[in-house]
Amino acid sequence: MFQAGDKVRIVSCADDPRAAGRTGRIVDEVPPGPLTDGKWTVGGIGLLIAPVLCSTGELQKL
Repeated sequence: MFQAGDKVRIVSCADDPRAAGRTGRIVDEVPPGPLTDGKWTVGGIGLLIAPVLCSTGELQKL
C-alpha cells in the first residue's frame, strides 16, 4: 500500500508509456477508488509528462 508522498519507480504504465522507468511521487491522500478505476496518481515524473494513473502492479516503492 502506498501513501501520499511515497517515492515510486514506474515499472510500466498503460496511461502513458513514456513514464515507464521513471520515478515519481504518489499524489493520492487516500487509497484509489472507482473514480480512478483503482489506480494511483503519480506526479513529479518529468517536465513534459503530466501526472499519470498507474495500478499497484505497475509501481515499485523506493
